[in-house]
Amino acid sequence: QVQLAESGGGLVQAGGSLRLSCAASGRTSSNYAMAWFRQAPGTEREFVAAITWSAGSTYYAASAKGRFIITRDNAKNTMYLQMNSLKPEDTAVYYCAVATNIAFPFIAGDDHVYDYWGQGTQVTVSS
Repeated sequence: QVQLAESGGGLVQAGGSLRLSCAASGRTSSNYAMAWFRQAPGTEREFVAAITWSAGSTYYAASAKGRFIITRDNAKNTMYLQMNSLKPEDTAVYYCAVATNIAFPFIAGDDHVYDYWGQGTQVTVSS
């Protein structure tokens, strides 16, 4: 069982920045990955970014590339998403997810590979 606790959401003006955090606790293998997805009202959940824990390989959606940075702190078992140059279209609930034992090739954007999900944190970007 893995528990995920997200934090860092809020209201920000367009062009601003936010940093989301996701702290994981519980049992994981050494071969796991964590990711951020988001869901805006009336839309499907979409992939934002992912990171593999051992190698630190990162994956980004096209919408996030160049503006968002995903990192992890092994000692704290925490993942971060630094979001810069935010746009109103980034407004959504952001969810943290963990894939506890990833297979290769790792399809980072496939939400079916993730076993546990956080409760979500709201990010609102005003124009």
